[in-house]
Amino acid sequence: MANPPRIGVLIINLGSPEGTDFWSVRRYLKEFLGDRRVVEIPRPIWWLILNGIILNTRPQKSGKKYEEVWDKEHDLAPLISITKNTSAKLAGHFADDDRLIIDWAMRYGKPGIASRIDALLAKGVDRILLFPLYPQYSASTTATVIDAAADALKKIRHQPALRTVPPYYNEPSYIAALSSSLSREIRQLDFTPDVIIASFHGLPQLFADRGDPYPVHCEQTFKLLKKALGEEGYKLQLTYQSRFGPANWLQPYTDKTLEKLASDGVENIVVLTPGFAADCLETLEEISIENRDIFKAAGGKNFTAIPCLNDSKDAIDMMSTLIKRELQGWI
Repeated sequence: MANPPRIGVLIINLGSPEGTDFWSVRRYLKEFLGDRRVVEIPRPIWWLILNGIILNTRPQKSGKKYEEVWDKEHDLAPLISITKNTSAKLAGHFADDDRLIIDWAMRYGKPGIASRIDALLAKGVDRILLFPLYPQYSASTTATVIDAAADALKKIRHQPALRTVPPYYNEPSYIAALSSSLSREIRQLDFTPDVIIASFHGLPQLFADRGDPYPVHCEQTFKLLKKALGEEGYKLQLTYQSRFGPANWLQPYTDKTLEKLASDGVENIVVLTPGFAADCLETLEEISIENRDIFKAAGGKNFTAIPCLNDSKDAIDMMSTLIKRELQGWI
């Protein structure tokens, strides 16, 4: 008798270079910035900018930043190391159900989505649940995951059934995990924050004007988290980080907000990054180092960046809740 079909759960994050050297970073940036959903500038113009300027100058600068936060013990970018650990812990959580196979992939870089779909199929999977680790939906993030999965399926004759975990920006388990993590970290500080910044990854304003729901999702997460924090909620402010190029991006900007708060006499700041499922260059270097220095240079005193949910118990419990819900009818 043939073995019963199995179900794959593929958690997917953005990705990182394989190394900090020029060519590793360049390969990653070329794939990432070459995605039409990530950059919507007309192709001929963007091709010249990307290949003529960015890919010749930015890899070295970004490589130095990656060196500052690199997981040297495992020789991996932090995002890859954390996502790998998250997958292993989720597998342990579902270990009692031998029908489920938990795996992980990166949208850009390695391991790629197509390679992990192939690996799941080789293990007898006939249904796959994709779990994009982006709480708030954007065409430049979540949609690119679906694009990549669809491209992979185009090459498969016997395709598996496919489901996707929806954006979870307003899920009670997600808000509870954020609130619990933030409150726990603040209790361990040797200062009391005057302001708590919720810094989300930025998005070109044009994307939102064209109908991308991302800022609405960020605002909903912010409002729900503010409510969940109770009395401390009044300290929470929403900002956007990681803008690139001369165009207008979603505002207020994180760096400018921190600079102004410090110049206005605010001394004690805590920053959390609710739009990131795992710590990465944008949280460990941009927030924890660059923005800390901006705040202190403007007169601020105490600055703490709260870790992302990462592979914490809060994260695993939240993700398990969503996975179980989305697998209803399959299990």
